[in-house]
Amino acid sequence: MEEHFKKATARSYTFGFASCIILTLTAYFLVFYRLLTGYALILTLSGLAVIQAIVQLVFFLYLGKERKPRINLLTFLFMALVLVVIVGGSLWIMYSLNERTMMTHPKSPTERSR
Repeated sequence: MEEHFKKATARSYTFGFASCIILTLTAYFLVFYRLLTGYALILTLSGLAVIQAIVQLVFFLYLGKERKPRINLLTFLFMALVLVVIVGGSLWIMYSLNERTMMTHPKSPTERSR
């Protein structure tokens, strides 16, 4: 039984590693050879990053493969929620500050006469 587990683990690690290498090289070649530009490149790279994160979570951290309590999955989902709140809130605050500081202020009466 343990031999089967070792083979399954080695196979899982090898497949995960190969997938990560392929995804990384795909992103590298897209940027290096300028195969895509603008929003298409940003969306493609974001998609490749999300796919690579999922591959790493499943094949290296075995997220979602535990049997009952699924405490690892719940911990990960809570961490993702906290990360979304922190990053989203920070971006919202920065956008709001940028909008408020870039407002044009009315000229003072002495500047209007010029």
